[in-house]
Amino acid sequence: MKKNTLSIRLLRKNLCLLLTLCFVQLQFGQVVLENEVHITDFGLHFNGSKVANTSSDNGSTTTYDYVFGRNISAHGDCIKTYGDYVFMTWYRGGKTDRHVMLTRYNTVTGTMATIEFPHTHTGFQNKWWLGESHNTIAVGVSPLDGTIHLLYDMHAYSATRPSDGSLANDYFRYSYSIANTATLPDVDFTLDKFVQNGSGGYKHLKLTGNENQNEFDGLTYPSFFLNDAGELLMNMREGGHTNGKYKFTTYNASTSTWSNFTDFNALNASSQPGINYNWGLYGSLKYVNGKMRVGFQRRSANSNDKYQLQNGVYYAYSDDQTGASNWKNHQGQSFSLPLYDADFIEVIEPGDYVQTTQTDQVYIVQGFDWTVTDNGDVHIISRVRDLEFNVTKNLHTYKPAGATDFITSENFSGADAIYTAGDDVFIISLSNGRVKVEKTEGGTNNFTTVYQATTGKTFDHGRVHVNNGKLYYYLMENASGSAQPLYLQIIDLDIVQEPFRVSLTSPFDGETYDIGETIQISADAIDENGSISKVDFLVNGTLFGEDTTEPYTLDWTPTTESAYDIQAVAYSASNETVNSAEITVNIQVFDPNDLTGDIYRIKNFVTGKYLHSVGADVVEADDGTNVAPGDKEWEFVLAGAYYNIESKRSDRGILRSAGNPANDIINTGFAAPREDSDKQFTVVYNSTDGTYQFETRNGSNYIYHNANGIIEHVGNTDDRSKWIVESTTLSTPEVEADVFSAKIFPNPAEDAFTIQLNSVNKANVIIYNMLGKIVYQDTMDSDKINIENNGQFKSGLYLIKVVDDNQRVFHTKLMIR
Repeated sequence: MKKNTLSIRLLRKNLCLLLTLCFVQLQFGQVVLENEVHITDFGLHFNGSKVANTSSDNGSTTTYDYVFGRNISAHGDCIKTYGDYVFMTWYRGGKTDRHVMLTRYNTVTGTMATIEFPHTHTGFQNKWWLGESHNTIAVGVSPLDGTIHLLYDMHAYSATRPSDGSLANDYFRYSYSIANTATLPDVDFTLDKFVQNGSGGYKHLKLTGNENQNEFDGLTYPSFFLNDAGELLMNMREGGHTNGKYKFTTYNASTSTWSNFTDFNALNASSQPGINYNWGLYGSLKYVNGKMRVGFQRRSANSNDKYQLQNGVYYAYSDDQTGASNWKNHQGQSFSLPLYDADFIEVIEPGDYVQTTQTDQVYIVQGFDWTVTDNGDVHIISRVRDLEFNVTKNLHTYKPAGATDFITSENFSGADAIYTAGDDVFIISLSNGRVKVEKTEGGTNNFTTVYQATTGKTFDHGRVHVNNGKLYYYLMENASGSAQPLYLQIIDLDIVQEPFRVSLTSPFDGETYDIGETIQISADAIDENGSISKVDFLVNGTLFGEDTTEPYTLDWTPTTESAYDIQAVAYSASNETVNSAEITVNIQVFDPNDLTGDIYRIKNFVTGKYLHSVGADVVEADDGTNVAPGDKEWEFVLAGAYYNIESKRSDRGILRSAGNPANDIINTGFAAPREDSDKQFTVVYNSTDGTYQFETRNGSNYIYHNANGIIEHVGNTDDRSKWIVESTTLSTPEVEADVFSAKIFPNPAEDAFTIQLNSVNKANVIIYNMLGKIVYQDTMDSDKINIENNGQFKSGLYLIKVVDDNQRVFHTKLMIR
């Protein structure tokens, strides 16, 4: 009996242990390593010593000394996903090789295609023997035309930096492909798909487009990202550590050109009233959860405060897809670009969490990052060191969706970066050389380990990319030499997508339309276990209408100025429902006199000459191309019941209609807004010819282009007082409601698919395979056509071109299973 009792106890104990092990495996097994891919054995690495930037070559062909850091491959903005592909940039080692490489990995077939470029890593200030870890290769892919874009971080070089002029024609490096290169078959994924420069190489000294060459001086930290419209954007920092600015640009797939840069903040901020010091920024500008956002720490030129380097946590977002306007701080308060006063968007001051008040004793450099979940939870991490009292604190500052204020917790172990997928926040890092993943629900501070590799290779460093619930970790193995192995690990983060779901696809959250415009409200609805019977569309919680067939869409023409909440509700065949996230659209009265929210070139109606800021003078110019950054660009800023006209040149401000000298137009150093009567103007729109006049507040004069070429303010109202305003941005924050487009559904398709036109009833349809061969062509005589496969479309990706009678062109892609 005693023996039997002991056996039962042992059985229970072993059973409990077994259940415990199963439970642990369940918790950790939800996040799964799907694949580990060997990219190369020859990733360039700086395996030597950190040396002075004046050092000569060490004489070794295998030991690579460096100036800043050791890492150059699997470093920077070097990995992106597009469709079934993963794109990775790297330099090929060892020290005497250094060639630029681009690898594309196919996640479906498991095959790789790699392009070798003829140019190489050129080292610190063109001293090839000194490794320069800033010189990473950013990669971006435009889903709208399938082009690949590479940007090299040249660490703020210019025609005169290095001072010997050796990079005078090589200080900005940009490479780009022809259309549809991203999805070509492996055998066609070759160097000749990239566009050559005038000398036969593949490095271009500027982006495609009309931007001035001087806008490409002194740039560093390139990064590419996409907005919800599929537009490719690029951000870089201009200037130095205590006087820097973020600037970004948008790629126009229809013209294969980049827009002029939009400045998020300005250089020489101390030239503005009330700002005592210039400042730079360390952080990131990116597109997350439906909005362009920025998060950074400031590095001030003030050398007498307690901060040795950075201070603060700053965050803002834009309700404009392009990021050109509608910027707000975390409290929803609006501001115009460029931002001069960082304090307007400050969230917290990490320096307040330590004791010291002594000069240069607060050290804030590492451990900063931020992200936003799909639910709208904002998360920011930072680290602060008190050098006087030898105390380090890791801070997790977060704002749950719907909350008014941020919460800052010191109960946080710290991290170098955070990421989001779905409604969760992740810390993804290397622990003892192996991948570790921690997770907390958005809006909380409950990080727990959900994945930890304990066997396999160990890695030195890597770069994380998260997309569609999967982690793509681009890693360099722990090895030796100046050529070391690179790997890609693909890890499923266990982001569960509901089988019955609906999401709004149009309009976008925060967009602004005019009264009387027709807006298309559309949604994607899926029931993987059944079918969709209908989709209801709610406006301000009230049923606006329903659609019972795919694509689920209705036209809406609001007639009242207001902010409207829009939501979609999908019904299954069994009458179950699921709701989309709610978005807000702003409807305004169209006011042609309101030119706020954009930056313009101003051209005279008669002479065609442009307003040009030259010091305090405003003179005529033959064209609208800047000579100095922003000197032919102007912004209208509301100041009371009038407008200031502000030069976008960083050292100038708003216009003044002077009384002495009489009739003079002076470009002051004052920043907008100001309500001095001599600095305010009334904007007058002339509907007959689409021109504008700018009337002074204090004298009823108009900005006028005299026959002698002088720009003055006088009482004449003839055509020389009329001006044409030309937007400098790629698109305005308002949305053109009648853009020609089409819907393709289902997509992916198998046996058949439908093309439905928007706003037209006739068009030509051409479908190409990825080799550019036409496989289908027809004319649509109605707004919808159903195309049967019948064996004419093999499995793969196809390009669809739709051209209407007005020769407007719509491009899209179709996947055939």
